[in-house]
Amino acid sequence: MKIQLICASAALLAAGAAQAGSSDANRHGGANTLIGTVRQATTQFLNVAEAHEAGYGLFHGCVSGPQEGAMGVHLVNGDLVGDGMLDATRPEALMYEARNGQMRLVGVEFVVIAEAWHLTNEAPPVLMGQLLNYVGAPNRYGIPAFYELHVWAWKQNPSGVFADWNPLVSCAEFTGGAGMPAGHH
Repeated sequence: MKIQLICASAALLAAGAAQAGSSDANRHGGANTLIGTVRQATTQFLNVAEAHEAGYGLFHGCVSGPQEGAMGVHLVNGDLVGDGMLDATRPEALMYEARNGQMRLVGVEFVVIAEAWHLTNEAPPVLMGQLLNYVGAPNRYGIPAFYELHVWAWKQNPSGVFADWNPLVSCAEFTGGAGMPAGHH
């Protein structure tokens, strides 16, 4: 009996260590994680002009939280939102924060319209192990019911890597045009 307890304890410790290592890799954006995939796929969008050239446009200005924090400025690719699919290398929205006169990429948002998703899928969407959140309609964004997942790949979020709101992000410096090329407001 004592040997079984020791073996069980050793197995639990090994599992905990493996899980901690995986969590650490997740925090640091390892290549096998959603965060790592997002960082690799969006490096070119550190320059906001590249996002505009790739078909992303301003959507609803800067989104502030109902309590503390914000999501930031969303640049959305409407073609990706409307395609009914999810691809970890092609986020539907890029989130920026206006700081010191520049737009800084802080994360991404994956978005799929619920009706389009359910045309070809029975279960709610999961992207690289992360279940997307359902947002019904009507909603504050004025779009049909959708699923979404935020990934704070470029700015730490004390609320969590996949939380909607980031208390370290602010809309205070966004003026509606900071860093936006002419004609993209």
